Amino acid sequence: MDSDLMFVIGAVLVALSVPSMFSALADSRPPRAAAIILLIGGTLVVIALSQKPGGVALAQIPDIFFRVIARVVN
Repeated sequence: MDSDLMFVIGAVLVALSVPSMFSALADSRPPRAAAIILLIGGTLVVIALSQKPGGVALAQIPDIFFRVIARVVN
């Protein structure tokens, strides 16, 4: 798995875990599943960023997403 794919999967998991965490906290439930998904997504993002020698600039993030989506579609 290359670093771009890990970054995209991790970012999507982190983004999906945030509403789940707020929902669990609003219902007075422990956010166990959301915390696990957040840890997995965060770990994937950190691994992907550590594999890139120069790192990832903020302006490169949309390009990374579009490249990965284009690879999946084709």
